Amino acid sequence: MKRFLGATQALSGYMDVIAGTALVLIMLLTSLDVILRYLGYPIPGTYDLVSLGAAFVLGFAIPRTSWDKGHVTVDLLVERLPRKRVVFDIATRIIGLFFFSLLGWNLVKMGMSYLRTGDSTQTLAVPFYPVAFALGVCAFVECIVLLSDLMRTAGAGGCHE
Repeated sequence: MKRFLGATQALSGYMDVIAGTALVLIMLLTSLDVILRYLGYPIPGTYDLVSLGAAFVLGFAIPRTSWDKGHVTVDLLVERLPRKRVVFDIATRIIGLFFFSLLGWNLVKMGMSYLRTGDSTQTLAVPFYPVAFALGVCAFVECIVLLSDLMRTAGAGGCHE
């Protein structure tokens, strides 16, 4: 179990590096475009690249954020009931597993559709299918993170903050 948890943590960490790199590239591209636009030389396709990059930032950051418990939670009710909190934590992880597996599956189906139709961005004609597939992988990795969290929650009696 420790090996599985360690591998999951490492994978989510690598994905977070990809998200951070994409964010820095978006920032650099946007800054450069603003400067060059002011000088009369805008960068064609900036909107396309920033939009696709934002999808990468969002998708690739989710697993690590989930692993680190970096998301916002409102647990006013369950924090006063420790035994019910474990049940609540387990139930929410199972629901999350269901929704993220559904999301991943639908993103893969969407990627197949984009591959078949050749859909791409307007300005640079960057195909959409690799982004849909990558986001599908991110959703499936989030399922692994939720499964790991479920194992940690059940194994520690819910005490794994």
